[in-house]
Amino acid sequence: MENRNHLRLLYILLTAFLLLFLTRSWLQFLPYIPSDKSSLLHPSSPSSCSHPTTTTTKPPPLDHQSDVPHHPLDPLTLSEINLTRSILLSHFPSSTPFAVHTLVLLEPDKPIVQSWLPHHPLPPRLASAIVRLHGSSHLLTIDLGSRRVTRDEVANAASKSGYPMMTIEDMTSSTWAPLSDPNFNSTILRRGVRLSDLACLPISSGWFGRQEEEQRRLIKVQCYSSEGTANFYMRPIEGLTVLLDMDTMEVVEISDNGADVPIPKPDGTDYRYEAQKANRDPVWGLPLKPISIEQPKGPSFEIIDGYQIRWANWEMHVKPDARAGVLVSRAAVTDPETGLRREVMYKGYASELFVPYMDPTDAWYFKTYMDAGEYGFGLNAMSLDPLNDCPRNARYIDAVFAAADGRPYVRPGMACVFERYAGDIGWRHAESPITGLGILEVRPKVTLVVRMAASVANYDYIVDWEFQTDGLIRIKVGLSGILMVKGTPYKNLTQVPNNEEMYGTLLSENVIGVIHDHYITFRLDMDVDGADNSFVKVHLSKQETALGESPRKSYLKATREVAKTEKDGQVKLKLYEPSEFHIVNPSKKTRVGNPVGYKVVPAGTAASILDSADPPQVRGAFTNNQIWVTPYSRSEEWAGGLFSYQSKGEDTLAVWSERNRPIENKDIVVWYTLGFHHIPCQEDYPIMPTVSSSFDLKPVNFFESNPILRAAPNSENDLPVCAAAASA
Repeated sequence: MENRNHLRLLYILLTAFLLLFLTRSWLQFLPYIPSDKSSLLHPSSPSSCSHPTTTTTKPPPLDHQSDVPHHPLDPLTLSEINLTRSILLSHFPSSTPFAVHTLVLLEPDKPIVQSWLPHHPLPPRLASAIVRLHGSSHLLTIDLGSRRVTRDEVANAASKSGYPMMTIEDMTSSTWAPLSDPNFNSTILRRGVRLSDLACLPISSGWFGRQEEEQRRLIKVQCYSSEGTANFYMRPIEGLTVLLDMDTMEVVEISDNGADVPIPKPDGTDYRYEAQKANRDPVWGLPLKPISIEQPKGPSFEIIDGYQIRWANWEMHVKPDARAGVLVSRAAVTDPETGLRREVMYKGYASELFVPYMDPTDAWYFKTYMDAGEYGFGLNAMSLDPLNDCPRNARYIDAVFAAADGRPYVRPGMACVFERYAGDIGWRHAESPITGLGILEVRPKVTLVVRMAASVANYDYIVDWEFQTDGLIRIKVGLSGILMVKGTPYKNLTQVPNNEEMYGTLLSENVIGVIHDHYITFRLDMDVDGADNSFVKVHLSKQETALGESPRKSYLKATREVAKTEKDGQVKLKLYEPSEFHIVNPSKKTRVGNPVGYKVVPAGTAASILDSADPPQVRGAFTNNQIWVTPYSRSEEWAGGLFSYQSKGEDTLAVWSERNRPIENKDIVVWYTLGFHHIPCQEDYPIMPTVSSSFDLKPVNFFESNPILRAAPNSENDLPVCAAAASA
């Protein structure tokens, strides 16, 4: 009887905990409630140099109820999503509710968008949806004008494996589903963790060819103790893994192989500012004073109708996307000689993020995430924090997404736009005194940044699209957040046997940071001065002079190779075999005869060195090259495949490119993979300083001369002097 009473009490406590957990989990997805910083989200007037006061009137947050589309690429509005939901409810008259995994605008064909003129009627508005019903994935097209479904195709598992991107509801439900299993609860209690301190994560299971992985949408759940810290990631319940059926929320299997591994202590893991105040050392150094860029006359850019941006010589369309994060479309630059608007890129975005961990043991081998196709890069992009994520002079773009039941919700301030001036130089020249010419000409470099930040569980990604007045586009990715760590019995390296593989770095007592990689593959639909482009590899090679020809023995020669087919366009970067990679329009020439173009300029990156037959690398084969070039295809948008969750890797960029289609003088798409090898270090504990890498899209013979030659220098009279605080 005592045992029964004990179980009854346990289940009462469990029920209460579930209610608390669900309440906490869903709070972040409820409609936005403005904080004290809400006045910065949608400023109503230009900033000033006066010190801000607490009496500033805050404009009301945007409700988006009356939004209407103004551009063919504008995302579905709140009312359009509601309309789409009502059409789907009529289309699926069933007692079984459907789940919406994707609901976005089906963009018009490129020629329609390119020929559209502002203030003209919009092309028909169509929605594209992926819906799960009765265990099947439906691909639908919905005509919002006629209010009917014009396409309903059930995905054929025989020809296209995998499942659509998880919904937020999938992820949230998966984290509490194991609590309905008494065996799981008793395992947690045996580990000495109170159910009220339990924090669990949904971990995509990948695909490894096992029979139990077939025909079931599976996820793995691993848990942590949040006792004593907000940073529960640093307190793993090591070796405990729950295999869960995501459709039925049934526990399929519980694996518990780490009972002898202690849960790390919470000491020193809390990263919040309040927790650091008491620990700040007064001799740490001079404290940083607040810094900000002030624009008393307001910004130099415009956000028109919510998503169109004009700045300096650039214009573009920017919109949030639940899978990709941010889409940058119709990027065009004005030629300083002719005043004509010249197309550079039709659309660019992060197509997939592949994050394989390098621990082959039972509780870790499957951690090979695809953060866009499995979790939704944009779905996990939270509202940006004014003054910290983005500077004071930023403006913000809201996202309107659809929940699993098809209802719309607003993610305010998901992206920000701001001008950056960091004291950099646009161009300069000073004459040496020996010339007798007293010339000093310098131009400051001001750039425009479009930023988003996604928090995919523990990791935070910051993606910047930076536009320069000289025509350069820089795409930069920053990594921050919290490491995914492994529990260990060791507190010091002296305790580790010489022959034991740790698969990472001992960061603190009982904590190992596991080695892993990050790959971010960008899809860049380049239309350089028009759609028909070619990809040219410009190889640099050493040439030797003939005997007696010159005092020099060698020099470098540039040789152009036009890629005829997709395989010609595949590039593995080699430091000692340097090349440039140009996208040119062979039908457009400069005054002196060079084809106009842009070039991809790699920076620090990494290449995958996993076995190409390793199941994660088969699925992530789009990282086998740093550059791919394919002919444009509307069906080839996602480098890891349309259905990347539990896919077998048969619908990836690497597979498409095997067709070796012609790419010379075609509408082509360039794919670039930015990579990071991450060997964790103690400075990454308990939270990582941001590490970044980037690549550029740079004009090459696109302009007749330096496009910023006429830029004006700054002068004292142009800039206000802002008084510092009275105490300064």
